[in-house]
Amino acid sequence: MLIERLAIIGLGLIGGSLARALRQARHVGHISAFDRDEATLRQALATHVIDDAAPDIKAAVAGADVVVLATPPAVTEKLLGEAGAALKPGAVLTDVGSVKGRLAVAARAALGPQLPRFVPGHPIAGTERSGFTASFAELFAGRRVILTPLPETAIDARQGIAAMWRAAGAEVVSMAAGEHDQILAASSHLPHLLAYALVDCLAQRPESEAIFNSAAGGFADFTRIASSSPELWHDICFSNRAALLARLADFARHLEQTRQAIEGADGAALLAMLKRAKHARDEYAAKYAAKSIHKSASAGPCMP
Repeated sequence: MLIERLAIIGLGLIGGSLARALRQARHVGHISAFDRDEATLRQALATHVIDDAAPDIKAAVAGADVVVLATPPAVTEKLLGEAGAALKPGAVLTDVGSVKGRLAVAARAALGPQLPRFVPGHPIAGTERSGFTASFAELFAGRRVILTPLPETAIDARQGIAAMWRAAGAEVVSMAAGEHDQILAASSHLPHLLAYALVDCLAQRPESEAIFNSAAGGFADFTRIASSSPELWHDICFSNRAALLARLADFARHLEQTRQAIEGADGAALLAMLKRAKHARDEYAAKYAAKSIHKSASAGPCMP
């Protein structure tokens, strides 16, 4: 189902990549965008990623069939009312944020009669880079997008957003907002926070220069995501605070058990933990690789 007119609010990595992907797939007719950074809008226009740069959110949304709020979670919550009020009849509003529980509460408070046209969504895709210059059309290829529709969400609205993400190359699944937030706290939010915390801890050491000079591939792999946007992850940590705190407490207990095994020279306990971790990581890696190969083999030709 072609989107005749699409509006994207926020042309960062996700918003810019979605615009590129839908353009490449010929799934969209006209793209209007608003971003608070005028240089980003000029670049998006110059590279023909968008068709027009709106002066404000209301102008971007007016006349659009689908509106994507590609902004950080707390910003999205604030924009819901403004965007919803400007929707034309039948238009669909969606988002890309990684926290859904608070968003559902905000949507019910802000959208009123437009609530059935709102489809919360979260693409599980990204890199450590941010901004429009980091965007690329293949970002969502083979990746998962989680939709967390509300009980009030209209079926045709949900189907339209699912079709949009499939056109961008993604696999679409649905789950409840609370389940989403618990899972993402463990699989994404906690790892990012740990990467930031480790780098910061080592950077505060008096011998930090020697530490970083001696670091190799393992350190680079583990800490890559600490190069992500601090402002975005500050927002996410507080938006999913309860679930993240629970996972932090779990990890703190596990880390203390590991510390005790080393302090007590309990080689059996330490080796058991290392073996369990290796087995779990190897199983995950094998499944991820098999899934990637399958998607690559079954994918059709790319549109020019």
